[in-house]
Order: sequence, then C-alpha cells, then structure tokens
Amino acid sequence: MLGSVFLFFLILSYIENVSFFNYIKDVFMNPPLAVALVFIHNLLAISLIILGMAFYVEFVLTFLPERKIERVVLSHPRIFALVFTVVILFVSILRASTLLQGQVAINTLALVMLFSLPNGILEGYGIFRSIEKTLGRKLTLKDLAIVYSIFFFAAVFEVGFVHILLWISP
Repeated sequence: MLGSVFLFFLILSYIENVSFFNYIKDVFMNPPLAVALVFIHNLLAISLIILGMAFYVEFVLTFLPERKIERVVLSHPRIFALVFTVVILFVSILRASTLLQGQVAINTLALVMLFSLPNGILEGYGIFRSIEKTLGRKLTLKDLAIVYSIFFFAAVFEVGFVHILLWISP
C-alpha cells in the first residue's frame, strides 16, 4: 500500500515538476500565486521524501535480516539525514543556477548560493527534520505540521528573494 502511494506521488511529482519549471517565469510575476505554487511544489517533494523513507523503513524492518549492516541507516538517522540534506541542497543550487542561465555558470553560482542561503537553511532544516524523524520512526502529526510550516515560510522567502533579484538585475 505504501509503495502504491509512493508511486502515485512520484508520478504526480513528475507532472507537477515539468509544468512548474515550464511556467516558472510567468508564475513569479504574481507573488501570491508564486508562493502557493512553490509551497505546493515543496510539499510534494517533502511528502515524496517522507513516503520514500517510510517505505524504506518498513521494507528494512519487514524483509531484511536483523544484522547491523542492513540497519546501518536506521541506526544512524541523523548522519544519513544530514548527508541526504546536503545532496538535495547542492542539487537545488545547481538547478537554480541552471534556471537563471540555462546552464550552470560558475561566475553566478556564488550569487545564487548567497541569495538562496536563508531559504536553503530553512528547507534544509525541514528536509533534515523530516528524514530524521521518519527514519527514527518518530514522525508525528505535530512534526509534520512543523515541517510543512517551515516549507511555507521557505516559499515566502524564495519568492521574495526572486523578486529582489529581479529588482536589482538590469
């Protein structure tokens, strides 16, 4: 059942991702719409991560033998959450640079990183918290509400920073 829900969200996420990045420039011209769509985009992404991690936890606990090597990720959820978060943020920064230039440009990468730092910290904390809680099998509705709130504020900051960049760029 969890695998089917994961697959559904994966398909939904792909469709949303393609349409989101096709119309991103038009969407950001309307700040309230941009906040709503960025928030939905982030919710789909974090929900997919949570479902994937929950599926992984249930798979490991149900089907793999109870040896230390099979449960290394479950034994160290903070380390795995930190590594996973860093990878996701790195890919996101490269994606943002690609959206601005059409390719990764090293000379603008520092500017993108600087402007996305507050947003990256918020989103990174949300990703880290959700992965750590899911792998530790401690994710509650309160934790989920906190994670979703973090991503709402991150969407507001992201749209704000894009408008600041549009305002200062020639």
